[in-house]
Amino acid sequence: MDKAFSPADIESRIYARWEAGGWFAPTGSGPAYSIVIPPPNVTGTLHMGHAFQDTIMDALIRYHRMSGFDTLWQPGTDHAGIATQMVVERQLNAAGTSRLDLGREAFVRRVWEWKETSGGSIARQLRRLGASVDWRRDRFTMDPGLSAAVTEVFVRLHQEGLVYRGKRLVNWDPVLKTALSDLEVMAEEESGSLWHLRYPLRRGEGHLVVATTRPETLFGDTAVAVHPEDERYRHLIGQELRLPLADRFIPVIADDYVDPAFGSGCVKITPAHDFNDYEVGQRHGLPLINVMTEEAALNEAVPPAYRGLDRAAARQKVVADLTALGLIERIEPHKSMVPRGDRSNAILEPLLTDQWFVRIAPLAEPAIRAVEDGRVRFVPENWSAVYFEWMRNIKDWCISRQLWWGHRIPAWYDAEGRCYVARDEAQARAAYGIDASVPLRQDEDVLDTWFSSALWPFSTQGWPQDTAALRKYYPTSVLVTGFDIIFFWVARMIMMGLKFTGEAPFREVYVHGLIRDHDGQKMSKSKGNVIDPLDVVDGITLEDLLAKRTAGLMQPQMKPVIEKATRRQFPGGIPAFGTDALRLCFASLATQSRDLRFDMSRVENYRNFCNKLWNAARYALMNVEGQDLRPEGARPSLADRWIQARLGAALGRIAAGFAEYRIDAVCNALYEFTWHEFCDWYLELSKAVLQSDSADESEKRATRRTLVHTLEALLRALHPLAPFISEEIWQRVAPLAGAAGETIMRAPFPTAGGLPADPEAEAQMRWVMDFILGVRQIRGEMDIAPSRRIEVVLQNAAPADLRSLRATLPYLMRLAGIGEPRVLAAGESAPIAAVALLGGMQILVPMAGLIEPAAELERLGKRRRRAEADLQKLDAKLSNGDFAKNAPADVVAKDRQRLAELRVEIGQLAAQISRVQAMLAG
Repeated sequence: MDKAFSPADIESRIYARWEAGGWFAPTGSGPAYSIVIPPPNVTGTLHMGHAFQDTIMDALIRYHRMSGFDTLWQPGTDHAGIATQMVVERQLNAAGTSRLDLGREAFVRRVWEWKETSGGSIARQLRRLGASVDWRRDRFTMDPGLSAAVTEVFVRLHQEGLVYRGKRLVNWDPVLKTALSDLEVMAEEESGSLWHLRYPLRRGEGHLVVATTRPETLFGDTAVAVHPEDERYRHLIGQELRLPLADRFIPVIADDYVDPAFGSGCVKITPAHDFNDYEVGQRHGLPLINVMTEEAALNEAVPPAYRGLDRAAARQKVVADLTALGLIERIEPHKSMVPRGDRSNAILEPLLTDQWFVRIAPLAEPAIRAVEDGRVRFVPENWSAVYFEWMRNIKDWCISRQLWWGHRIPAWYDAEGRCYVARDEAQARAAYGIDASVPLRQDEDVLDTWFSSALWPFSTQGWPQDTAALRKYYPTSVLVTGFDIIFFWVARMIMMGLKFTGEAPFREVYVHGLIRDHDGQKMSKSKGNVIDPLDVVDGITLEDLLAKRTAGLMQPQMKPVIEKATRRQFPGGIPAFGTDALRLCFASLATQSRDLRFDMSRVENYRNFCNKLWNAARYALMNVEGQDLRPEGARPSLADRWIQARLGAALGRIAAGFAEYRIDAVCNALYEFTWHEFCDWYLELSKAVLQSDSADESEKRATRRTLVHTLEALLRALHPLAPFISEEIWQRVAPLAGAAGETIMRAPFPTAGGLPADPEAEAQMRWVMDFILGVRQIRGEMDIAPSRRIEVVLQNAAPADLRSLRATLPYLMRLAGIGEPRVLAAGESAPIAAVALLGGMQILVPMAGLIEPAAELERLGKRRRRAEADLQKLDAKLSNGDFAKNAPADVVAKDRQRLAELRVEIGQLAAQISRVQAMLAG
């Protein structure tokens, strides 16, 4: 093995070998275990959230593959209608043309060309991250088979009356010029104004005051509403008001929707431009007057002076004209929720348009029951409450989009506008008896991307055909997803799966938290805190990182802020940590928390872990290659028995962690065993046997066998989380341990079954470790070099202590760096010494000859004064309210931890000074 672990030298080579070997494919034997990958947008690249989620899925797949399951991890990408169309349109605009210049067919061909040349980034990144998906089954939501499934579902739903076309108020994006579903709307509080407008009474003197955040929509007003119990206005119900600037009259109506305590208690009702007003209008039979174009400009329904004005310009003119007429009572600053499109960031306009909808209630009821009766289980269980809350208040789903890229709606129209839904035009003509001479035109709209995504678990397996893959791998075993798409995707998959296959698409839904930055902030390009997972794997210079983070900013003024934050966080860029270190970091973060803070220091820790494992493997190979490893006559030592028992305990925790989707517990169990028990203790204990002149061959053979077999099992246990380093080392170690196979990923996962607890060995080793740690603590406190062999005296040693001493003396002498301990007789006085306690026994390290008391007192005094000065300075800093309030939380936490450490250090120094002073006094 190379002296140092270099991920870059092994990862691509190993992955290529796995893929060429066909080892990601199902074996065809054993119970089925399947996962569908949440299909990332074909336009995109993997972000940290993807990499985190893919690590969890790959760990589950590799674990079950090694546990004898017939595993399928289904890969694929989503056509991402809006996102992809935006990418290609930008390219066309940069070239001085547009999709309208090309026409629909040519534009769609251009998108397909872009997809074929630029849409492979996701697959390349997944390979770099070690994802063991079955690439031979790779799917795309616009593949012919999946497109046929989409058409089939639409037609069947329409036949049952569950898909319908109607004129409804929708969220309209005036930039993309398409309807959006409620889930594609980002509503955030923004500052604006609240205008209080006077609407004069038609008869008599006076007016009503209505408050609005959108005065430009008053041309669409068809009523003013008051609460029926509001004594101020009850006498006006049924009367009419003169609509300012519009030269028409509107009624005063009574409706419980009105809050009498808000504003004046009068509300303008604009049914065609507000969702709540639409409901009021439906209850009262009010007309719907659309005053907006698709571009969010005022249309022909408004007075000529306002036609064609953009909504912002129209607002200014309306306010100016109302002010001139004395019809504005007052204007107040006001914060309100402003809806924006999640893709374009444009302010959305409630607009009355013809759209296609799914009648959702009949689909939601069985999906609710599936979770209630346990056919689908959420992990953690509390997410089921979120699911129920949304499903029990669900509204019909707007599924049509005014785009060219996507699954075109399978509906055709004749010259009179009659609609014919069918699988294709020929079937439409046959089903409805339409002669070939009658011209038909297909619906221009495409389906919401989430419509095809809702079919993903069964469409990828060949539905509507009754395929072997569908029978074997559907329903899938678990869905791994973030909580942010429970509504977008999870609920819709359950509804569609139950409707078209009779079964829920997965048995369990593991809902994980979202990756945040080290300060707990959401990662976003505008904040400049986005980290590309491959930059962590391969490393990136500061210059390249700055260029990447500031490229294509929607707000160029943010560039200096982003550059400053980046230089502070990564002054030297990001070093190359390798895939395994990143995956182990992600695994350790996979708690049940909603927000998961990513910190580069954690990745660095796991890179150190990989280095430690690599060095441990080198030590093992140097001591076992070419040596006698036969089991005959081998006599396991206490340390051999202990490490086998500890391995069994770790494997038990690992199995429980996988069963409970506690991947963090799996990672912690592997880390604790590998670093602390195997490397820190067992390897050192093995040297006391392998490098001893007094140990016989049977003991050495047993230790060699234990060393190589423990390492081999550890590598198999580690493989689901750290696949590359485990494969590389296993190829060297497996033959020595008698393990067969071409790859670790097809080797059996180790179990605790053959590694029972050994209470006697574990108790004995606990005594050994506590003894050694006690001596090491004294060395540290007294600043005694590890290489210096020291004298140890034991006081109050019980018979059990003496038996342990005789049985483990070689371990103690080697690892503690001591001579053979002297046991004080009863009544014998103890020398002046540093003391460690082990049960009722005292471990004494005589100070005479180890230190020169006067010089040691001077050294300790300097250390104490320095520590006290640091404590005073840090205490003052933390006592400053401004610092505690304004400094980043992690900085404050680190300072508080350092403060506590300084207090402990000062106490320890005081104790050491007292011991040295006692020596001088003696």
